[in-house]
Amino acid sequence: MAEIGTPLSSSATKVLFCGAGELGKEVIIEMMRLGVPGMQVAHRSHVINMLDGAELRRVIELEKPDYIVPEVEAIATDTLVEMEKEGFTVIPTAKATKLTMNREGIRRLAAEELGIKTSPYRFADNFEDFKAAVKEIGIPCVVKPVMSSSGHGQSVIKTEADIQNSWDISQHEGRTGHASRVIVEGFVPFDYEITLLTVRHVAGTSFLEPIGHHQVGGDYQESWQPQPMKPELLEQAKVIAKKVTDALGGRGIFGVELFVCKDEVLFSEVSPRPHDTGMVTLISQDLSEFALHARAILGLPIPNIAFHGPSASKAIVVDGNSDHMKFGGLEEVLAEPDTALRLFGKPELKGHRRLGVLLARRNTVEEAKAQVMAMREKVKVTL
Repeated sequence: MAEIGTPLSSSATKVLFCGAGELGKEVIIEMMRLGVPGMQVAHRSHVINMLDGAELRRVIELEKPDYIVPEVEAIATDTLVEMEKEGFTVIPTAKATKLTMNREGIRRLAAEELGIKTSPYRFADNFEDFKAAVKEIGIPCVVKPVMSSSGHGQSVIKTEADIQNSWDISQHEGRTGHASRVIVEGFVPFDYEITLLTVRHVAGTSFLEPIGHHQVGGDYQESWQPQPMKPELLEQAKVIAKKVTDALGGRGIFGVELFVCKDEVLFSEVSPRPHDTGMVTLISQDLSEFALHARAILGLPIPNIAFHGPSASKAIVVDGNSDHMKFGGLEEVLAEPDTALRLFGKPELKGHRRLGVLLARRNTVEEAKAQVMAMREKVKVTL
């Protein structure tokens, strides 16, 4: 039986979020609606380097949470594995967190253990091996640090002249702050790519409507739901998503990224947490990906997911340097019906950063996409 205690009392249900960017913050808001506190919206917080296993252990032992929820990839996963063995509950599991933090782990699981088709790939630890991997895979190819996300450290090699620069980007622009093993992937001429949000909960596995998206340098810019696709291809996608998420186990939402190539679906990546492209669900359905994650974590039922209609999201991405950002023109941005805005409240901008998201629901996906693009034109960001 699922039970939730009273915050700050001996009966409190404690959830420790490891990382709390815009995605984690939305999950915490949903947790708070169910009486479960968390950082940023919350009763207590800690600021640590989450790659420091000793510090992570110190906070976990201090707080003694009922659930540990990693919200970022850069975290001491070996410590989470240890804590899980000691009786703590890691969402979805410590194994899932460890495998998906490292692109090598999840790619080998999908392609080599589960037999799921992916793009061709090779791994490299040094420049000589990297050059050999590029030669074997062929040009064009995609290069990513095995431990990074949101396009950090990612690049495309289009000619031999790009090889050195791509290696340098992978080593200096990833999210772990140090030189990294890389994956070299064959370039897939896909028709489109989707995120299939997959929820593992007490009653089984549920799938959301497929999400199409546009990325620049691996970083999400726009997403829309539903992505039009043939029923048989959607069924393929669901089979792959279930096979991968069943292997990872646990409860919660998974962002399964897939390539659709003519009549075939290829596995790309999976995140064991809400996905940035899934922010469109803040307007497209009754329970957003964040609400679904919260329910699944807490062992609450998800009897249905009501889809409200074709929707789109547009990230507010800004370049510059400032700690005094202002957002204007918002009365025009929100003048149309069935539109919404989230500003993430990030305290500073250094270079390139996602500061908010625009949302719209319309009669068709194309109309929704056009609406969020028009809304972005009206947002005035002052640095």
